[in-house]
Amino acid sequence: MPPKAIVLCSGGLDSTTVLAIAREQGFRLYALTFDYGQRHAVELSAARRVAAAFSVERHVVVHCDLTVLGGSALTGSLKVPENRSLEEMRQEIPATYVPARNTIFLAYALAFAETEEACDIFIGANVIDYSGYPDCRPEYLKAFADMANLATKAAVQHKARYTIHAPLLYWHKAEIIRQGLSLGVDYSITHSCYNPQQELACGRCDSCYLRKKGFAEAGVADPTRYV
Repeated sequence: MPPKAIVLCSGGLDSTTVLAIAREQGFRLYALTFDYGQRHAVELSAARRVAAAFSVERHVVVHCDLTVLGGSALTGSLKVPENRSLEEMRQEIPATYVPARNTIFLAYALAFAETEEACDIFIGANVIDYSGYPDCRPEYLKAFADMANLATKAAVQHKARYTIHAPLLYWHKAEIIRQGLSLGVDYSITHSCYNPQQELACGRCDSCYLRKKGFAEAGVADPTRYV
């Protein structure tokens, strides 16, 4: 039987492409989504649409309230940065950084993997077209994988060896989009905006900027509904 993969699924462009890549590589898909009090909670609906479109074997939505910790524009009252250039994004870590978010998410993914007897975890981390988050870097992902293989019963008993897959790590957004389209991804069901107005993307946050830039550079019509 094909191996299982735990795929972090936010309902966004990148994580949906990662689902398609994992499927193409022959993995059985197990999706993991987080309701952490994010202001862009409409992404949860997108994640459910994506999971259904990919017919994942199991889709788990974890509720973990990160608003009690604060420290981010996505979980509090801080202003979401708007109309920043790519150079500005690369110069500083923005207010949309959620403290330790990927560490929290990957920890849940690791527990899910151990429970499902899966050894492969997929994440849509990227260090090319991104907003400067420290927990998207290859050094971080390697360190987490090392920790995973020290901290779990399955690994210590030599029943599992965990691998963190980040297939988009060094891809530009246009490359991600082209790859996704070649694998049959319908990007109209995805959501990327950090500051949506109901179901509409704002068109001004970093995520919207990178999404629009990616579709333009890929030479593909952007199916996103903007304000």
